Order: sequence, then C-alpha cells, then structure tokens
Amino acid sequence: MVAERPACLLSWSSGKDSAWTLHQLRERGEVEVVGLLTTLNESADRVAMHAVRRELLEAQAAAADLPLVAVDLPWPCSNEQYEARMAAACERAVAQGVSQMAFGDLFLEDIRAYREEKLAGSGLTPIFPLWGRPTEALARRMLADGLRSRITCVNPELAPAEWVGREWDAALLDELPEGVDPCGENGEFHTFVHAGPMFSAPVEIELGEVVERDGFRFADLLPRA
Repeated sequence: MVAERPACLLSWSSGKDSAWTLHQLRERGEVEVVGLLTTLNESADRVAMHAVRRELLEAQAAAADLPLVAVDLPWPCSNEQYEARMAAACERAVAQGVSQMAFGDLFLEDIRAYREEKLAGSGLTPIFPLWGRPTEALARRMLADGLRSRITCVNPELAPAEWVGREWDAALLDELPEGVDPCGENGEFHTFVHAGPMFSAPVEIELGEVVERDGFRFADLLPRA
C-alpha cells in the first residue's frame, strides 16, 4: 500500500458520499487512495445500515480499481467491539504505510469529533474532503457529473418509506419534503452507488425484496444476472 504521495484509506459505505469523496480525492491528487475500508455485519455478510451484499461491495471495489479492506463486525455489536476491530484495522494500515483516512461526512459535528478523537495518536490523520459543502448544490453536482445510486435503506420517521429501492436522482431531489437533507446526512436514507466517474464501469444491479426490520425499510439489491 505504500505510495509516493501520502497514502490514504477511504471509509467506504458503498453510498454516494463516500463514492464522491473518492472522485474528489482523485481529482485533487493530493493523496493516493490505496483502499476502501468498510465494516460488514458478519452474520448477514452485508454493509452495516446500507444492507448491501458483500458481492456488490466487491464489485464496487473492482470498478474503482482498489482493494477492499473489510472489517467484519459481530451482530449484535457493542461499541467496544466496534472500536477494537476498527483500531486493529487502523494499526494494520499504518504498518503498511498509510498515513491518512478520508471520510465523506458533510456537516455532523459530533460524528466528525468522534472520528478525530478515535484516530488521535493512531498514526492516521482524518481528512474530510466534502466537509461544509451545501448539500443541495453538492447533490446536484454529483448527479450532473454522472453519479448514479439507488436508495437501499429509509428511516420512515424521517423520509418517505416508498423511496426505498428508488433511484436517488433529480426527480427525487425536486420532491424532497421540508426538513429532509438532499444527501440524507441526518440518517433519512442510505444509498448504493452503481455508476459514476469514480468507476471504470457500472455495477449492474436489480431490485430484490423490500423488507421492514428494526424500524427501517430496506431494499435488497442483487447483481444483475
């Protein structure tokens, strides 16, 4: 993983904000992204909260031409277990020459402060390339530049439940209810990116079963046969 520019791991959720962060980092050229760090529910073999299958995550990594650094988490997972496994992953990255970790966070101060606290003294410097950008303009820019994503999870208390499985597109942005962030930064919804300038080719998907679980509504995305 050693690079001439500072080597950077990208926290990868499979969604649009982390995918756009990859695109921005590559455009700026200040660091070299050397891997996508993702946590998975090891019992379901899916990305936590986004509920994306590992095989689709691996297809994204292949399309981005980057190795996937998977951190498997038990279910249920305590905060102590999460932090221990993430700390171990960070230690391995530092041993391989990585010096920075990038996040796609937009404006949640408590989340940023938590990340900075946990990485303090680890050898990894946290960076936030999208931080503070107005989310309406950011969302429109992502779409204009070819990012395509599908909504995989909705919190029905914060956004319309019928959005699950739908494309995150300009039509959806045009009908956002008042108080819903265009990028879902408050936890309204989560996405899976299947095409965009950060990928060499689209990740072909189709919509599977839609289920309700633990107060959320999930769409199961499948690799297109």
